[in-house]
Amino acid sequence: MKMVMAVVPKEEAGEVINELVAAGHTATFMESRGGALRETSETLFIAVRAEDVDRVLDIIDRYCQSSICLSRIETAEGLLESQPATAQVGGAVVFVWDLERFYRRKV
Repeated sequence: MKMVMAVVPKEEAGEVINELVAAGHTATFMESRGGALRETSETLFIAVRAEDVDRVLDIIDRYCQSSICLSRIETAEGLLESQPATAQVGGAVVFVWDLERFYRRKV
């Protein structure tokens, strides 16, 4: 068993979770903040069989590709220049590690 921990942008988390569930996986998630912009994210915890890791990573990759368009640069003196630019932000940060034991308590 493997544990996949993925930090995904909040606006993309719903699609990732829906697709994971549709593919037969479950995820525990919590709201988190971090990065240079201190944006709100969702941290997903997904326990999967080793052979399913690539499929889970494919789902995350498919839905986590954010970008932002910057239209001007300002300084303390005012507008420096007005030039469209695109910066790549968002995406996902993913960690995968071995699980020594996986236990699900049945109610």
